[in-house]
Amino acid sequence: MQHYYYLLLDLLSFCIPFLFSFERKRMHFIQYWKPFFSAIFIVGLFFIAWDIWFTEMGVWGFNDDYLIGLRIIGMPLEEYLFFLLIPYASVFIHYAMEYFLPKLVLSKSVTHYISLFLFVLSAAIAALNTDKIYTVTAFGLFSLLTLFQLIFRWKFASRFYLSFAIIYIPFFFVNNALTGNYSAEPVVFYDDAENLGIRVGTMPLEDSFYCFALLYGIVLVFEYFKLRWQKPLTL
Repeated sequence: MQHYYYLLLDLLSFCIPFLFSFERKRMHFIQYWKPFFSAIFIVGLFFIAWDIWFTEMGVWGFNDDYLIGLRIIGMPLEEYLFFLLIPYASVFIHYAMEYFLPKLVLSKSVTHYISLFLFVLSAAIAALNTDKIYTVTAFGLFSLLTLFQLIFRWKFASRFYLSFAIIYIPFFFVNNALTGNYSAEPVVFYDDAENLGIRVGTMPLEDSFYCFALLYGIVLVFEYFKLRWQKPLTL
């Protein structure tokens, strides 16, 4: 049973948002599957390539005791599923909040100052830690994303900053389950010479910024496709 640990974590995280996607009277989320899955695949490909690269370099690795044993280009099947199922569940929370709490948004000025603060903070951390490849890439990408947010002032950030605070709760428990907080050994282990060595529970701090960049990237691409392909999928 231990060999199914990571696979079950993926599936259990995904199953409830997936089932609620078929609900028809309110969100009827399946109508957006075409742009949503397109966004997940496009953004996910970038992060999977990054993941494969870092796995090969030993920046992080995977404990075979918690895996079913199928690896593709050096990465376990469960890690590929992570980039499909976890973003689905996480971004679903964002759109559920948009539907059920439509007035819960930050003002333009507050959104701008949060973006500015995050940009300065992440750019400084990246610039001061160029010898740590996970730190400089995770914070570097995050700072680039927030810089684009400052330039283009995408309206989606005013809601996503709030949504991410809620998304972070299940993300924290899932990532802590992967990094050994609830198991004898971590499923995913890190070379701490390549990160700041600061842990949130048992996960590196960089994971939080990495997660934000992944999920907000999906939201941006999804919104672009949703607008471009205005006709929803009918099932």
